Amino acid sequence: MASVVLIGEPMGLFRAQEYGAVKDVSRFTRSVAGAELNVGIGLSRLDHKVKYVTKLGVDPIGEHIVDYLNNEGMDTSSVLFSDNHETGLMLKNKVSDGDPVTAYYRRYSAFTTLSVEEIKNLDVESIELLHITGIPPAVSFSVREAIFYLMKKAKEAGTFITFDPNIRPSIWESEKTMISVLNELASYADVVLPGIAEGKLLMGSDDVEEIAQFYLDQGAQVVITKSGAHGAYVTEKGKETVNVKGFKVDKVVDTVGAGDGFAVGVIHAYLNGRSWTDAAIYANAIGSLQVQHSGDNEGLPTRSRLESYIANYS
Repeated sequence: MASVVLIGEPMGLFRAQEYGAVKDVSRFTRSVAGAELNVGIGLSRLDHKVKYVTKLGVDPIGEHIVDYLNNEGMDTSSVLFSDNHETGLMLKNKVSDGDPVTAYYRRYSAFTTLSVEEIKNLDVESIELLHITGIPPAVSFSVREAIFYLMKKAKEAGTFITFDPNIRPSIWESEKTMISVLNELASYADVVLPGIAEGKLLMGSDDVEEIAQFYLDQGAQVVITKSGAHGAYVTEKGKETVNVKGFKVDKVVDTVGAGDGFAVGVIHAYLNGRSWTDAAIYANAIGSLQVQHSGDNEGLPTRSRLESYIANYS
């Protein structure tokens, strides 16, 4: 039985092997990508049982993703398929400095057709944790309804919920809708994981205390605010905010997936009964490992590597 349930859209990733714009590149390496996928892989590598809920096309990319999930040890029994829509994919260029440019092909993907009816029988009462990000509710109205349904069902069942806003403005119909939906979703969560810039956009301030108080007032028990190289700020209800310093990184290779790695650390600590300060340490550690690797999930560590990395850094 799964300890964690994730719901999201995994996509085929084609990563350029030559420098330059995607339109000029002729050689790519195939992989997989997706925020929730990254979190699932990270937790599975740390020996947690993960169920991944998604919907794919009946096509080679979808088949490859299922194989990939199985190879990473995740439960794929809740993966659904569409005969009429294809699996989403993305192309990413290679850069020597800064973030890569990504081209997405997901607008009419199989995942965008996911509905409430298809997840109604998902068991959230027997799991330890449900993790949701702000990406799925942006891709279509039917997925948005499904996410709201699942979070409400989990909340009623007393399931612990973590929420990462993971803002992607380009896939929302409007900024106003994005802010409204993400803040409402956050109101169902026990733990909210905003970045400082996300807080500025979602509630109007880049002040850590104000961001934390906003989500605590909505019902969260803990807010862990990400601050990049400066680490994270942990605010528990009724306690003072604690700054947990980040891990020094000599060279940042690719920042994609760093926030997903951060979420992995937080969830890993919770599932192991550690403090929220420890959760931020784990989160900062995995985030720093992730940015030292190219690709979406190549830097996600095993349990032994994570513990060794933290011990050696300390």
